[in-house]
Amino acid sequence: MTEQFSLEGHDHIPLHNLLKVLGWCDSGAMAKQVIDDGQVRVNGHIEIRKRCKIIAGQRVEFAGQSVLVGE
Repeated sequence: MTEQFSLEGHDHIPLHNLLKVLGWCDSGAMAKQVIDDGQVRVNGHIEIRKRCKIIAGQRVEFAGQSVLVGE
């Protein structure tokens, strides 16, 4: 099941913030750690940049969860 997330007029959201906003990570520190550990994928590729700018049309996956980012 893929969730939907809206940028609500913003051009991007940093990856670590997205993980927190979705409730996938309890804290910013946890989000940064799972990214560092290579547990997060963006469009099917492992992403290790914590502040990677996630834009509309990208899919983020972590721990069996998936979200499609929209505008």
